[in-house]
Amino acid sequence: MTTPRLKAGIFVRALIRRAQVEGAQAAVLRMGSEEAGAVIIRVARLDGTCLLLNQARAGDGELVWARPLGDWTDEARANVWCDKQVKFDPDIWIVEIEDRQGRAFVDEKIV
Repeated sequence: MTTPRLKAGIFVRALIRRAQVEGAQAAVLRMGSEEAGAVIIRVARLDGTCLLLNQARAGDGELVWARPLGDWTDEARANVWCDKQVKFDPDIWIVEIEDRQGRAFVDEKIV
């Protein structure tokens, strides 16, 4: 069973609110297409490292979050990867969550 997809803008605003309610800071680094832009989440632990997550579909069609650079990486490497994604897809959203605990605030599985 596939999960229906929210409009990107609604998802981003809800994600930011969820992070803020839990005591983290979150902001849109790059605004994409309100209707259907892909979303990248940068989780920064405020120690120079971050975790990148991008939306993907599992084999059964379920929405999951992939770690395109593996586990925690340095911010410079993350910046290079994000810049390449923006060139490939100008409708993409990039949201940064600053949380020392490294929480992503998503319900879907992170793979």
